[in-house]
Amino acid sequence: MARLLAVRLALAAFATAVLLSPLSAAAQAPERALFDRYCVTCHNERLQTAGLMLDRLDISDIAGNAETLEEVVRKLRSGQMPPEGRPRPEEAEIDAFAGALEAALDQVAAERPDPGRVASRRLNRLEYVNAVYDLLALEIDGEALLPSDMAGFGFDNNADVLSITPALMDRYIAAATKISRAAVGSPDNRAVMQVYKVGYERRDVRRSDDMPFATHGGLAVRHNFPLDGEYLFAIRLKRNETIETIDGIAEDEHQIELRIDHELIRRFNIGGRFPGPDPGQLIAVPEDDVEGQRLHEYRMTADNELEIRLPVRAGTRLVSVGFTDSAPSPNVPTDLPGIDMLYLSGPFDGAVPANTPSRQRIFTCRPESPETAAEEACARRILGTLARRAYRRPVTDDDLDPLLTVYREGRAARDFEAGVERALEALLAMPSFLLRVERQPVDTQPGAIYELTDLELATRLSFFLWKSIPDDELLTLAEQGRLRDPDVLAGQVRRLLADRRSTRFMNDFAGQWLQIRNIHSQDPDGALFAGFNDSLRNAMVRETELFFESQVRADRPIDELLTADYTFLNEQLADHYGVDGIYGSRFRRVDWNDDRRHGLLGHASLLTVTSYANRTSVVLRGLWVLETLLGAPPPPPPPNVPPLAENDRSNPTSLRERMEQHRRNPVCASCHRRMDPLGFAMEHFDAIGRWRESDGGAPINATIELSGHTIDSPRALREALLAEGDREFVRTVAEKLLIYAIGRGVLYTDQPLLRRISDQLEREGDRWSSLVEAVVASDQFRMRRAPDANRDNAVAADQP
Repeated sequence: MARLLAVRLALAAFATAVLLSPLSAAAQAPERALFDRYCVTCHNERLQTAGLMLDRLDISDIAGNAETLEEVVRKLRSGQMPPEGRPRPEEAEIDAFAGALEAALDQVAAERPDPGRVASRRLNRLEYVNAVYDLLALEIDGEALLPSDMAGFGFDNNADVLSITPALMDRYIAAATKISRAAVGSPDNRAVMQVYKVGYERRDVRRSDDMPFATHGGLAVRHNFPLDGEYLFAIRLKRNETIETIDGIAEDEHQIELRIDHELIRRFNIGGRFPGPDPGQLIAVPEDDVEGQRLHEYRMTADNELEIRLPVRAGTRLVSVGFTDSAPSPNVPTDLPGIDMLYLSGPFDGAVPANTPSRQRIFTCRPESPETAAEEACARRILGTLARRAYRRPVTDDDLDPLLTVYREGRAARDFEAGVERALEALLAMPSFLLRVERQPVDTQPGAIYELTDLELATRLSFFLWKSIPDDELLTLAEQGRLRDPDVLAGQVRRLLADRRSTRFMNDFAGQWLQIRNIHSQDPDGALFAGFNDSLRNAMVRETELFFESQVRADRPIDELLTADYTFLNEQLADHYGVDGIYGSRFRRVDWNDDRRHGLLGHASLLTVTSYANRTSVVLRGLWVLETLLGAPPPPPPPNVPPLAENDRSNPTSLRERMEQHRRNPVCASCHRRMDPLGFAMEHFDAIGRWRESDGGAPINATIELSGHTIDSPRALREALLAEGDREFVRTVAEKLLIYAIGRGVLYTDQPLLRRISDQLEREGDRWSSLVEAVVASDQFRMRRAPDANRDNAVAADQP
């Protein structure tokens, strides 16, 4: 791996050198006969179809028309043009024409390389959470502190959408106050109440690996206790939504365990005290019915007894609450009690902790004496260490002086630790921490290309593969000016990928590229899909995350994402898929006995996010395949598109039959002709990813025609997608990863790079390590172009 990356970097350096040389002879353009015969009919000055006038295009001016010609190549390679129903040249003719265009475009790009520009940006929410943890060893709830981020080009780390508004800056300042107090263990931490709510979950299974064995239902959370002190734990149970009595406590007694860091703290007993029907279910209990009133009151308030106040030492700890009575029957889960909420309040009578992981990370020294000079010397050392990591560079007196000023204010108000706390609060709100800025060298000419500094490269690399700040090793290499050395950079890429922190990148990239994060906004109809709940939703996402991570860590071929014959299941997801012999909440690798669910296309997470609440959607699924797997999204739909007709229960028809009626509308046909077949090929999977043979009483016909081939099974669909175009799937994965790595959208000037990456991957077995190496070695990752008003304005005008 190191040698390959070193070779790529050397080639990149050679390509950069030609910037100083004049352009070579004009690139040889292909003959325009194919244009005139097959393209100009629609794309001409009179019709201007899609705003394109190819009859006026000078095909010999490759450099001047590169943007348009790149779009032509993409449409030809993906098979989108000429459209269905129009005359088409032979595949060999298309390949020759597109190949000649690509060669000419690549030659121009080699002579005029353009790595593009990435705007200055703030840390997004995930990066902020990870940076705080890596800096201070403190776990924080990002969703409670900061709003969600917008996405650009499919990813929320896109620089163009990561600006800071005054309102957002207020949130960062408030977050800095809470974080600094929690990390230092400030006595200013006041008692607060944190509420942890359990969603709609199965109550008869162990919730997660964080729960003790032989438990069912409940929840496990990681909670930060800011001070040594007493905390109040209050458990509340699920209630009947109509009459608000507690579920499942009428006849049997149940046990609930409260544990902290797996240590048993308290076992509660509830239920079984007043068996029999509740006289207050429908009407008020008569005043003279004393026993009835006691029974009804117990059914309403029994969980008031589930409270305990106890001392807890400061730090982030695992708190679990679950039922431990004998395993219930899976046939009657609604008769079981369930945990609804855990209220955790405190600290009461809090004291500054002697030691926590965060305090160890912060207080790297102690003043040698109570003298002001000794305390300031130690404070300078502490703040210098933290600022170096937080700012991702060496710090100067100009960086430390403002922090020390704030330190002195805090020290005057209380003591040494208060001063450090106040300075840490200021540091966490500093632009040098919150913003990623890549500075242009002095006297750089407009449009000139320059290399990132070692420190800027270290920041790009760590936020790409760790979603966080560089560690000490990476930062030290950058400070020494060694990171741009090809062998050193290759070794760091290998080290960062092998580290467990790279799981952050894998989960984040997969969640956004595959859109499985959207499953949390899905709400399948409970009447149609009674088995769907929050624990199943989370299991679906976890399956895809573990599968994707296993592929990257094993350095498998990229196309195995669609063909792998294994997955990861726990008991609930296995039951959902109809797989026997899997027990418990722990996920484990499972080999498939048949090929219907091979690869990503069999994952319930993807099948659910591409469905509606009450049915599947061939449009959403087809669109997802085109956008996510083939990189060829259709144009946006026109306004006033008529809705799909609902199914007539007296004369049921399949979704396919109703969609065919819908496509008879000429307005709809042009786009749906390409999307719908891909969705129909996945119709055997219902709206939550279960296999089925019929839809609404009508048998499913999932056979389609794609690129001249009959597709009649999930396996045939996978094979067809991998054969589509010029390695479109692998190229799309490369494009998505490049967007994610550099934090901007892909431009026409990036297409030659993507072609080189695709060729390299094909030679090297399409391995994930080869893709990551190629991205890091690229000019787009290691270099930057200085602003050029004319050029930047033209590019901006073409952005979607």
